[in-house]
Amino acid sequence: MEEPLQRKIFSLSQVATSIQKTLAARYQSAYWVKAEINKLNHYSHSGHCYPDLVEKKEGKVIAEMRSILWKSDFYIINQRFLDTLQEPLKDGIMVLMLVNIAFDPVYGISLRILDIDPSFSLGELAKEKQASIARLQKENIFNANKALVFPVLPKRLAIISVETSKGYADFVKIIDNNPYAYKFEYRLFPALLQGDKAVQSIVDQLKSIEKVLDQFDAVAIIRGGGGEIGLACYNHYELAKAIATFPLPVLTGIGHSTNETVSEMVAFKNAITPSELADMLIQRFHEFAVPVVEAEEYLKTGIINLLKEKNTELDLLVRQFQLTSQHLIRLENTALSTFSASLRLLAKQHISTAGKTLDSTEVQVKLLSPENVLKRGFSLTYQNGIIIKNLSELDRTVTLTTKLHDGEVESTIIS
Repeated sequence: MEEPLQRKIFSLSQVATSIQKTLAARYQSAYWVKAEINKLNHYSHSGHCYPDLVEKKEGKVIAEMRSILWKSDFYIINQRFLDTLQEPLKDGIMVLMLVNIAFDPVYGISLRILDIDPSFSLGELAKEKQASIARLQKENIFNANKALVFPVLPKRLAIISVETSKGYADFVKIIDNNPYAYKFEYRLFPALLQGDKAVQSIVDQLKSIEKVLDQFDAVAIIRGGGGEIGLACYNHYELAKAIATFPLPVLTGIGHSTNETVSEMVAFKNAITPSELADMLIQRFHEFAVPVVEAEEYLKTGIINLLKEKNTELDLLVRQFQLTSQHLIRLENTALSTFSASLRLLAKQHISTAGKTLDSTEVQVKLLSPENVLKRGFSLTYQNGIIIKNLSELDRTVTLTTKLHDGEVESTIIS
């Protein structure tokens, strides 16, 4: 069997040392590198940071490398970020770093961060913001939410926020304890409000609200104060599009930012703070309530005045009725008195005439009485007390009684 060929064998440390020397010789200068801080990895006990840096293309990571930011450099850089962006150095931001390329036999290749330019991060945010605005305008949806009809009384609110958020607590406190006792109904849809995951979290909650759309009048996205970096997710196209095309008016109160985010621009109404948003909703109720109260007072005053006017008219009518009634009663009393006098006169005349007629009739009756008739030579013949008027009534066997004016004569029938 043949001996194996002579092979040169290197230890792992030799290879690592060789790479270390090669890289040290090749990369002797510091370089400006742009990348996204995927995770800052700040260790509070030591004060050092070991940021994970990534480069993405169309949402996919195409490069990844670890880095080192020593405590003293971190303090200076972080303070500059606070001064420029009102936000600390944190996860999920694009940065421009001055770095040294280093290789350690144990920990491998890394970038030692010497400096970070905060103005670059601010510029990257501005670029993303302008790109989102241009795309929304090109698609003709930039003002879609603003074109919706806002309810007269936005009483039922769907709130996207975090239950522990101070901004949410301030908002709820103001609307629940408003001095006019206006009643609001609201439901919290919890979501992440900053960072890479905030966009999808808020969009998902908008989709949840859309499933129960008829239960709400408007949507409020509420977040406490923050600087430019903390609000970067609100410039994201997908979130801005979801707000712009949402079928209910979307109201935003996402912090004390000096520059409006795209999400705030496309929302139906934007307030600088949650407290201002709450005041705006209360004012909306007040603008409706004041005219109603004024109309109520106007109606009350009008009704009172109308009642006074009608009471005056009624008093006048009653007085006129009383005067007219009294006048008519006097006229009727006069007519009645005249009629009564006439009736008495006519009655007297009638009685007098009737009396004369009665006297005349009495005279005639007396003249026709049997006594007076008998005095004139007439007589009455009775048979059994019955006056005989015809010969056929005579009974030959019964005595006749003949009555004269001064006596009676009895006789028998011979022939």
